[in-house]
Amino acid sequence: MSFDNSKYPVLAQANTPEELRKLPQGLLPQVSDELRQFLLQSVGMSSGHFASGLGTVELTVALHYVYNTPFDQLVWDVGHQAYPHKILTDRREHMHTIRQKNGLHPFPWREESPYDTFSVGHSGTSVSAALGMAIAAEKEDLGRKVVAVIGDGAMTGGMVFEALNHAGDLHNDMLVVLNDNEMSISENVGALNNHLAQLMSGRFYTTIRESSKKVLKGMPVIKEMAKRTEEHLKGMVVPGTLFEELGFNYIGPIDGHDVDALVETMRNMRNLKGPQILHIMTKKGRGYEPAEKDPIGWHAVPKFDPSQFKKPATKPGLPTFSQVFGKWLCDIAEQDKSVMGITPAMREGSGMVEFSQRFPKQYFDAAIAEQHAVTLAAGMASQGLKPVVAIYSTFLQRGYDQLIHDVALQRLPVLFAIDRGGIVGADGPTHQGAFDLSFMRCIPNMVIMTPSDENECRQMLYTGYCYQDGPTAVRYPRGSATGAEQVEQMTALPIGKGVIKRQGKNIAVVNFGTTLAAALSAAEALDATVADMRFAKPLDIELLTELAHSHDIIVTVEENAIMGGAGCGVMEVLQKLKIIKPVLQIGLPDEFIKHGAPDEIISELKLDAAGIEQQIRDYIN
Repeated sequence: MSFDNSKYPVLAQANTPEELRKLPQGLLPQVSDELRQFLLQSVGMSSGHFASGLGTVELTVALHYVYNTPFDQLVWDVGHQAYPHKILTDRREHMHTIRQKNGLHPFPWREESPYDTFSVGHSGTSVSAALGMAIAAEKEDLGRKVVAVIGDGAMTGGMVFEALNHAGDLHNDMLVVLNDNEMSISENVGALNNHLAQLMSGRFYTTIRESSKKVLKGMPVIKEMAKRTEEHLKGMVVPGTLFEELGFNYIGPIDGHDVDALVETMRNMRNLKGPQILHIMTKKGRGYEPAEKDPIGWHAVPKFDPSQFKKPATKPGLPTFSQVFGKWLCDIAEQDKSVMGITPAMREGSGMVEFSQRFPKQYFDAAIAEQHAVTLAAGMASQGLKPVVAIYSTFLQRGYDQLIHDVALQRLPVLFAIDRGGIVGADGPTHQGAFDLSFMRCIPNMVIMTPSDENECRQMLYTGYCYQDGPTAVRYPRGSATGAEQVEQMTALPIGKGVIKRQGKNIAVVNFGTTLAAALSAAEALDATVADMRFAKPLDIELLTELAHSHDIIVTVEENAIMGGAGCGVMEVLQKLKIIKPVLQIGLPDEFIKHGAPDEIISELKLDAAGIEQQIRDYIN
């Protein structure tokens, strides 16, 4: 996408932060307006994260204007909101490639730009990373500044408070910008807060404040009076007390869409000593009415025409696996009031909207706190409730200790509905569900199911619900289901039993999950036997023994890392049975899988029918 200088005359002069800083401050509102318009057009052409970036335009402009990036280090939390940052840091000509194969990364990525100081994808990491950088900056002693930008949603994660607590104790120089987009600000309050923030971040106020601390040290009564006076000055309702108690100097809240106020306040704060919090108020979707009204619905968008003020209509098609799960959860909750649905802030993505509305007393959003979500379920299960944790594969990684220590060790019957198992596509390596079979398979007491289609998924969820001898996991992919006929009747499957799907000769293809259709297609060309194993743990030893004795080669197929995956489990069984047999493992290679359309990635990794057939033929030859 070529950049039209005539359409964006001021933004054209700010392709890099160095160029931005040469502009007079009076032009920054126009830079912000043009940046927002360019963001609208570029995401409309490319698809991608949308509402969050619209809300951080003025903040991004102010940060790069005041701070000497990339020498000064800017850390974004998650990165949904970092599209304006990419546009201002010499990448605007490539924005149309974002999230596409060989295009710009969907999140800040160190390999992509020196302005991306920390690669991100999971929420709640920015303050910890920034503190580490601030410690390094102090040792370096070159005057380098460090800023972390974190949203109010990410503040629900425990890791953030661990980092804030540590930063307050160490007292290194750093700024944390709290981007709060859940509250609106009236013009009067906004203007007043902007003025107060500038005063309170100025040299006179901070000098008085630091001097007062020294004078009042050891005088608890007067110190408490001064503290209360300071809180009164800051405004009775300012939520700064918590951060002050953690050792931060709190400034705000101020209007995050007033670029001049942001610049003046940040200029004052840039040279303050110790850890600082700047609390700003923004609106997700700012400047685009549909996204302002529905920031969740406009969080990420397909390609669309911004002038139409609506997303393109989607053609009715197959249900997604997430929807299959959501329907099952509602169906089972109608029968059993002890079923509890838990999500770590992924209600929409996990297909739980209808459940949350119909069964509000059985629905729990644990916020962006995966560790808490898992142990919350353990507590429920210990008291006879039937918790179902709906969680993405990539996010279950964050609750791994709790899965082992709080659930499996106690053999508690928690059902994990693991969404986004395997390749997720455009969100890239931070979100690919590449490792769950590997990291769960080694946990004692776990039962792991890999449905090959939506009907198996439904029956396996019911199997997990019925199983009371320990934790169970049903692992399914992102996106549309396979078109298999849905069987409303729910029947628990025999634990650890697979089924033969095609009888052939010489080659036995042992499949785990939704790669079954591709495996069957490859088997047709090779006249191979295909077994749908259904369970990655426990494995069907009887079926594997039979296949090993009646075939010359075993081929395992899974959309998971080969290392430690289900295929490794097959080899372990054969080794234990002292059966010597060639085994070809087909799955994800030992690397982080980059972003791109799922079909492109599957084809490149040779996990489609043609690729599986080719890999088998190459192995035989």
